[in-house]
Amino acid sequence: MTTAGDIMHRGAQWIPAHETLDRAAQLMRELNVGALPISDENERLCGILTDRDIVVGCVAMGHDPARITAGEMAKGTPRWIDAGADVSDVLGEMQGHQIRRLPVIENKRLVGMISEADLAAHLTDEQLAGWAESVYAKSAAR
Repeated sequence: MTTAGDIMHRGAQWIPAHETLDRAAQLMRELNVGALPISDENERLCGILTDRDIVVGCVAMGHDPARITAGEMAKGTPRWIDAGADVSDVLGEMQGHQIRRLPVIENKRLVGMISEADLAAHLTDEQLAGWAESVYAKSAAR
C-alpha cells in the first residue's frame, strides 16, 4: 500500500497566522514553494496560503502585504490527510474538495505536503489523468 507519507514532499513549514504576507512571500521564496499551511497559536492547521492569494487577494486589491496577516487570508475549512492514509484517500480528498495541495499530518504535527508534482511523480498516468480531470474540469466550469 502506498501512503500519503510515501508520496509527500518532506520539510513543509507552517506560517504562523500572525505573520504578515510579505514575510510569507519571503518564506515561499526561501523554500521554493507556492503555498504554506497556516498555523494557529497551537500549531494547528487553520488554512493554506498560496502565492496567488497574496497577489490577487492582497496586492491586486491595493492592500499592503506588510499589514495583512496570513490568518486574515485563511478561508474555509482547511483540508489535510494523515501520513498513513492510502494514496486513494489522498486522491479522494483532493478531488472531492478540488484542491491542488494537501498538508500531511502525523501525530498532530505537519510532516509534509502533497502537491501536483508529487502526484505526477508517484501515480500512474491513469490515476493522474482522473485527478486532473476532476480538479481542473470542475474549477474551469465555475
